[in-house]
Amino acid sequence: MSYPILDPAHPIAALKHVCALAVMAKAPRAGRVKTRLSPPLTLEQTAALNVQFLRDTTENLATIAHAAGVVSYTPVGDEALFAGLLPETFALVPQRGDGFGERLLAAAEDILAIGYGAVCLIDSDSPTVPAAAYRMAVEALAVPGDRVVVGPSDDGGYYLIGMKRAHPEPFAGIAWSTGSVFAETLQRCGEAGLDVVTLPTWYDVDDAATLALLSGELLEDRWPGFAAMKGYAAPHTREFLETLMTVRTA
Repeated sequence: MSYPILDPAHPIAALKHVCALAVMAKAPRAGRVKTRLSPPLTLEQTAALNVQFLRDTTENLATIAHAAGVVSYTPVGDEALFAGLLPETFALVPQRGDGFGERLLAAAEDILAIGYGAVCLIDSDSPTVPAAAYRMAVEALAVPGDRVVVGPSDDGGYYLIGMKRAHPEPFAGIAWSTGSVFAETLQRCGEAGLDVVTLPTWYDVDDAATLALLSGELLEDRWPGFAAMKGYAAPHTREFLETLMTVRTA
């Protein structure tokens, strides 16, 4: 199935009380996604794993009340690669901009311009984030007043950033892809006088070590040491990892 592509030039008034849960995603082409997982995986396997991450993350988000699922995607022209991967309630919004911070800010601007009352930008590398964390984000943004919501990752980044206005400050002057992203984001918010709500810490899966952490969580029921709650079951990812383990031990 295909999904509607929303246009900021055509706002939808009925969305003003809805929080957009927007997954930042690349079209799942081998060699273009999750390449830091190769090795230990092949590029074809990393692309297949990326698909399972996307399926699990969006199915998790589809359960959150007072919210709507969106995929902010790149590149434009690869929309067909998402066909059948997302819940039927999801919509697509093209990404624009060059650097990562520019793309995040542009996504927030475009999604809010479409008419949503709030937006959470969510990474596609954390398939087991507890649904409770997403609910906390939506609930925090529903409270009157301006604020930013951030879900920190244990590597120093974040898996979610949410807001009701497209503030540029949280995305300015950040050393992206480093262990200081979360701290720098808090600093920028503080300098701008923005209140911040912090969600429970979780983790991104972007290298062999975090892939092992994910396997322990899903296949051996071993919670990450920093986890204050049980993660999402991520059934598609779990099945992929089980199959991968079977192939390796055959």
